[in-house]
Amino acid sequence: MPIFSYRCPACGEMFEELVRSHEEEVPCPKCGKKAERVWSGCMYSATGKPPKKCSGNCSTCPGCH
Repeated sequence: MPIFSYRCPACGEMFEELVRSHEEEVPCPKCGKKAERVWSGCMYSATGKPPKKCSGNCSTCPGCH
């Protein structure tokens, strides 16, 4: 299960959450509104090498799987 960074658009709270799936909706721990995933950092493939082009959105990426 991955740990992702999130930001709440309602209150601005930044936090990390352990999730089962990248598609899981995560509520803000401060106000309870739906948080948005923050895309940051390096993305790596399953081989540990940086892919040529990676959006970080695994549901639309055929490269790592």
